Amino acid sequence: MVPPEKPAYRVRRVWLSAAEEAGYYYGFANEGLWPLCHIAHTRPVFRSADWEHYRTVNRRFAQAVEQESRTENPIVLVQDYHFALVPRMIRERMPQATIITFWHIPWPNPEAFGVCPWRTELLDGLLGSSILGFHTQFHCNNFFDTVDRTLEARVDRETSTISFGGDATEVRRYPISIEWPPAALASQKSVAECRGLARAALGLGADVKLGVGVDRLDYTKGILERFAAVERLLELEPRWIGRFAFVQIAAPSRSSIEEYQSLEERVRAAAGRINDRYGSPGYLPIVLKIEHHDADDVYAWYRAADLCFVSSLHDGMNLVAKEFVAARDDERGVLILSQFAGASRELSEALIVNPYDTEQCAAALRLALTMPPDEQRQRMRSMRGLIQEFNVYRWAGRMLLDAARMRNRRRVLARRDDAKIIDLRRA
Repeated sequence: MVPPEKPAYRVRRVWLSAAEEAGYYYGFANEGLWPLCHIAHTRPVFRSADWEHYRTVNRRFAQAVEQESRTENPIVLVQDYHFALVPRMIRERMPQATIITFWHIPWPNPEAFGVCPWRTELLDGLLGSSILGFHTQFHCNNFFDTVDRTLEARVDRETSTISFGGDATEVRRYPISIEWPPAALASQKSVAECRGLARAALGLGADVKLGVGVDRLDYTKGILERFAAVERLLELEPRWIGRFAFVQIAAPSRSSIEEYQSLEERVRAAAGRINDRYGSPGYLPIVLKIEHHDADDVYAWYRAADLCFVSSLHDGMNLVAKEFVAARDDERGVLILSQFAGASRELSEALIVNPYDTEQCAAALRLALTMPPDEQRQRMRSMRGLIQEFNVYRWAGRMLLDAARMRNRRRVLARRDDAKIIDLRRA
């Protein structure tokens, strides 16, 4: 039962061996599917041994779902790219189940997805779902195109359904969000106190502007591109040297994978080079914190900052952008947001940038640092209203309501078919 301090629901753990973890999780899921679906110019790696581990682990999770089910027609929620085969495996075991699968990362175009040697098996697995959800309509459209190009399936874009191997699968857009209000906000000091404490911790004056970035240390997050924009700002406008510092919180991630080890080295080197160029005793333009931070710490940095920079090279949604907005109950601060993050489809009041365009990003930093308080307030108020209304409970609720509608329709159609059989027998 979890959580330990106030048990509310039960978790069943499916234990993996070290070999399964290496092949299934680090191998196929994160060296294969992750770079395949994120257009971040990192070559996906596919090994047949990893694929076998992926299939084996997916099968074990499907078996666990069947064992835990108390009815023949449960509602099952399958989450993310780690379990692409699970929906079909559950469907084969429990044909009456209503299966909602949510894909949390982007879905690439058909040419990119076609690189995967097991593309047909992955699509077949996902199309075992009753409902398949993505963050944006763009990702839904890419999935339709991929199925159209790869499988002998009936793709109906008008009704957003795909028929393949049995019942139709509805493909829907469900943009994920965060809880409102965030639990971490309840224990926070005032914005003024957070600002003072952050600057004191960094040894900076009260008038120094702060930017913040919060990410896993991942090549899709555009951390190097972000640093390049900070460097370009200081090149173009030396007046910000000593008056602007950028705090990068980077949680270590997947450190056993070579590409992630290389990224950490490059991030550290870039920060060191920029600090050597523009730093001085008591001042570093880039403060790099490669360590895990709990939610309270992260929200304190959000509240202390004058701007938050989200420069994802490709992201399904990116909840950091929404967390920053939710943290700012003072209605101040500026969000700089990559056009390649799903959140940019919703948070249009942010400064939307192309993270590959260093000049544009540097200009956005300048604009954020000089934006009048009234304009900050107008933009922030609008974004906060959207996040409050379209929060994580609404995200989950919409999927469950669609599942309930689908189950009810199935019952109605079953009763109708039964009635037809009875009429035929009477005739």
